[in-house]
Amino acid sequence: MQFVKNLSKKEYQEFWESTLNNHFMQSYEWGVAQSKTRGYENIYVGLKDDSNKLVAATLLLKKKTPFKMCYFYAPRGFTMDFSNNKVLEEFTKGLKNFLKEENAIYLKLDPPLYYHEINIDGTIKENGKNNYQIFNNFLNLGYIHKGFNKLYERNQPRYTFRTYFNKYKDLEEIKSKMSSSFTKTLKRSYNYDIKISLSDDITKFYELIKIVSNKDNFHEYSKNYYQNIFDELKKENYIKVFNAVVNPAKIITKLETELEKEKKDNRKEKIKKDIEYFKKINKVEDIVIGSLICTYSKTGAWSLYIGNDDTALYTGAVNRLYYEFIADAYENKYEYFDLFGVVGDPETKYKNLAGIYEYKKKFGGDYIEFIGEFDLVNKKIWYYVLPILLKIYRGLRKN
Repeated sequence: MQFVKNLSKKEYQEFWESTLNNHFMQSYEWGVAQSKTRGYENIYVGLKDDSNKLVAATLLLKKKTPFKMCYFYAPRGFTMDFSNNKVLEEFTKGLKNFLKEENAIYLKLDPPLYYHEINIDGTIKENGKNNYQIFNNFLNLGYIHKGFNKLYERNQPRYTFRTYFNKYKDLEEIKSKMSSSFTKTLKRSYNYDIKISLSDDITKFYELIKIVSNKDNFHEYSKNYYQNIFDELKKENYIKVFNAVVNPAKIITKLETELEKEKKDNRKEKIKKDIEYFKKINKVEDIVIGSLICTYSKTGAWSLYIGNDDTALYTGAVNRLYYEFIADAYENKYEYFDLFGVVGDPETKYKNLAGIYEYKKKFGGDYIEFIGEFDLVNKKIWYYVLPILLKIYRGLRKN
């Protein structure tokens, strides 16, 4: 077998698209987007068998450090059949030599593999499937596992909710597995004539995600970051932006007509409340109240970023956006949709992470625990010194 540097876009992309577990973060375009906004150099390497056929590949994001060193990150890497330990072994040998040539400190990866099947509360399923053998293969090849973190301490969330479409006969059955509170709000959203449309402009999304970040106390990326992701992934149709649009003036007119016909007092009061709410908005034109960015591979669909205002929450537009994303993924024959990240500790008090878990649980999918991060170390001393230096450097920048 032969380790290959600098794979062409065509060769890399064709292999990535045809391999199971082809995560969007290993796409060629994701690497280009990250290089444009986050200071990485994007590199694509692989392993070919004796017939010159690719059997493993990965996107590597290179970050330079002082003293002419660097480190690499393979986001949700590698792209390969992890059950083939011979391929993993040969690919690792090639990567070790590559790290030496690059004077790299280490390579980090977080494979798109579940560790073991878990129940909705995070406990291990009795007689469930697992990837313990693959986990041990990594350790035997010299990789360092970074631990079974429960929150968002690492580069990517180690838990998610995912629904595989082949478990269900149709979209209605998938909907039936969602919580009653989710479907109740979803049903209510239709009262406000919310229009869900695809957009090629992330301006409204960025305005809305800033609202969410202020409310939930996290820092959004720059607009340029989101724009680059959209521009690059859009080239291969690996991204969509779903916008939820309402027209307050038209909603008021519709509700006033309903109020005239309504006989039930409790329903009248609800309609009056809605009318007053939309009058306070005082808009006559269409407005975007929610925006959901979704990313794709050939097999999977991920809901990645969402921005919304209070009107989106009031009308149920947030649930509606997610449902339309799910319906679109189902109709376009993706194998699954993934809600991209929750905690492994449903009882955590840290920020609103438990609330995110509770919300995404409502979709009724499988609770998945990924195998976690591994580091392949080339310079052991610097591997332990670098985090200390970075901590000091960041502290000085804050002062």
